[in-house]
Amino acid sequence: MTSTNFSAHTIIILFLLQFLVVGTFAQSKLQSPSWNVENTRRDASPVKIHVKEGTWMNLDISPDGSRIVFDLLGDIYSIPATGGIGTPLTSDLAWQMQPSFSPDGNHIVYTSDEGGGENIWIMDLDGGNKRAVSSETFRMVNSPAWSPDGKSIAVRKHFTGTRSLGAGEIWAYPSAGGDGKKLTSRPNEQKDMGEPAFSPDGRYVYYSQDVTPGAIFEYSKDSEKGIYAIKRLDLQSGEIEVVLSGRGGAIRPTLSHDGSKLAYISRVDFQSTLFVYDLQTGKKTAVYHKLDRDKQAAWAIDGVYPAMSWTPDDTGILFWANGQINRVQVESKIATTIPFEVSREKIQNKTLRFTKNIDEENFEDEDMSKIQKSRSKLGMFCKALRSCRRVFILFFVMLWASKYIKQSPIIQCFRWSGSSCLSPG
Repeated sequence: MTSTNFSAHTIIILFLLQFLVVGTFAQSKLQSPSWNVENTRRDASPVKIHVKEGTWMNLDISPDGSRIVFDLLGDIYSIPATGGIGTPLTSDLAWQMQPSFSPDGNHIVYTSDEGGGENIWIMDLDGGNKRAVSSETFRMVNSPAWSPDGKSIAVRKHFTGTRSLGAGEIWAYPSAGGDGKKLTSRPNEQKDMGEPAFSPDGRYVYYSQDVTPGAIFEYSKDSEKGIYAIKRLDLQSGEIEVVLSGRGGAIRPTLSHDGSKLAYISRVDFQSTLFVYDLQTGKKTAVYHKLDRDKQAAWAIDGVYPAMSWTPDDTGILFWANGQINRVQVESKIATTIPFEVSREKIQNKTLRFTKNIDEENFEDEDMSKIQKSRSKLGMFCKALRSCRRVFILFFVMLWASKYIKQSPIIQCFRWSGSSCLSPG
């Protein structure tokens, strides 16, 4: 009778021990902090920014012509259309870029890595109510472009193969959120495709594509022979046709609001130049000759040139060049600068840097070895800390139950006869 009580008691204790082990392990998993791009490290420090120029700035003008949005140093700002002091619409550690007003003028779409990787986001005009449109965890998406009805957003989606460079496809995502739909297929794993733009009637999606021969990406290609072409996809028939190509290439397709003209960029004797193409007559007109160098001969995952915008009345084009926001009148070709100023303080995480003397006969990466050892020790330490709670619980339970377990027939059986006590008979 006594041995039977001990056996039942032992089984109950063993069951409780198993419950404690599994329960505390699961709890430790649930409570482990997740990585967040917005987390500020201990070595973070404030940095003051006061600039009147910017580099590689994507911009757009509101449908009513009153405001301009642009990206600068990973944040998005808004200024009056006549110029002024930038109002920050984002102010965090995430990298935000490529803002564009919705057709109704009530929202701004943009690209952000706030969720850990590049996805498409939407916010209100004042920067509030930010929400993710896409939720990609591996394939980066960027270069958002609204459909005329505001229900869809065309993007460039990035794919990689055996080489890190990769290639793009044009996809569309519902602006309300949801899964994307592929519109075009990449012809290979290394030649790029991007910079989507809807036609005003919503029938076509224009985009730029590297059309050089072969399937291998090469740097320093000859732009005089043509590198990029502008194509358009007919969403009704599924047909794709080349709109512009040839010497100097053609990039950054930007449709006028009435759909009659296409602003684009091409090289003239290696100089990136802004053109206007009449879609009805086929006439090409150069309107600005002093753009910064485009990235046709390089890798252009975020666009071959920063996004630009027609004015609401289609008389002018706003674009970035020479560090400034510029406006050119299409008919007169007279360009003026729209002044802006950004003055603020941001928090930045310190860049990890390691010194290494390379003037040695035998170069050994000791720093990386130290880093790997440190990570290993840190991982073991953290794992040990997570186990402490379970160890202490198990210790005290075992201490309390030891007098029963020592006398348990099950324990005695294993001690003297191994697993034979579980044999039939």
